[in-house]
Amino acid sequence: MISEANRPGAMRYVLFDVDGTLIDAVDNQRLVWHMWAERYGLDPDEVYRVALRTRPMETFAQVAPDQDPRECLAVLHELEDEDVRSGVYTAFDGASELLNALPPGAWALVTSNYEHRVRGRFSRTGLPVPKVVVDAAAVTEGKPSPVPYLQAAAQLGAQPENCLVIEDAPSGVQSGLRAGMTVWGVNTPVAVEGVHRHFSSLYEVVRDVLAFVSGPRPHRLEGATTVE
Repeated sequence: MISEANRPGAMRYVLFDVDGTLIDAVDNQRLVWHMWAERYGLDPDEVYRVALRTRPMETFAQVAPDQDPRECLAVLHELEDEDVRSGVYTAFDGASELLNALPPGAWALVTSNYEHRVRGRFSRTGLPVPKVVVDAAAVTEGKPSPVPYLQAAAQLGAQPENCLVIEDAPSGVQSGLRAGMTVWGVNTPVAVEGVHRHFSSLYEVVRDVLAFVSGPRPHRLEGATTVE
């Protein structure tokens, strides 16, 4: 197990993934991909299965190799933007309590989505938006590269060893680990490989995140697992 940063006197920071971590967008993503598949006369279920494990351009190459990938991406973006305007979104329990309790300047969002969609979803769910948002357009390499989390730390003026990453997905976990940060996993029934601690829900991690930022290492909450 990689030890957690615990240097006395050092300010600590929290870097959050968005979809699947703070916002429950699974149904929205499934609907968007189903509508995209129908535009091209493809099997929606098969397209979604591929999309779950690949990036959009890789998805297009597999399920629609005869189509212009730039046009495919434009259609996907159109559908995603419309979903932000009209879809139903839910913040995970504990998201509002946690984000509103964190000190300004002590946290950031690191997402593979685009900032305008994040702001739209946060507006719909009443969540605050921090000063630092690192989105897909801000980096040349996305997760699992360490670049997104390192860029967020740099914008906050933070050292990687003083950053806590909250993630739900394997690619995001690897991104945080490669950046040299502490990584806690949430919203999964079992721990994602590599996480330092695992919580089955975001709600269960609220108290520990706030304790991490404010000082001494917190006691483990019921439902949290320290991963050796």
